[in-house]
Amino acid sequence: MSVTFRERENSGVHIIDVVGRITLGSGNQELRERVNAALDAGKTKIILNLGEVSYLDSSGVGTLVGCFTSAQNRGATLKLINLTNKIRDLLAITKLLTVFDVYDSEEAAVNSFQ
Repeated sequence: MSVTFRERENSGVHIIDVVGRITLGSGNQELRERVNAALDAGKTKIILNLGEVSYLDSSGVGTLVGCFTSAQNRGATLKLINLTNKIRDLLAITKLLTVFDVYDSEEAAVNSFQ
């Protein structure tokens, strides 16, 4: 299964819905390109919706960290929403839950930017 993306705006926040697997060779580069394109377009409030990500490997985790770092370096904020239990556990084990701003709903994440 490949990865697909839907991009939209909600109250001035750029949201990227990710569907599928983020693994080495599948989704990593495209996710990075989507986030960089949003940053290039001047978006400073970005949310990655991971609710429909079925699998995330270590290279996918690295991509999330890279996207987060790129956003910070360019004066933007990147937040995550709707983590599956597996992804939440993976980020907890790697101590990355303390790095990312994570929300259980889009509404809560959008409101956190206000």
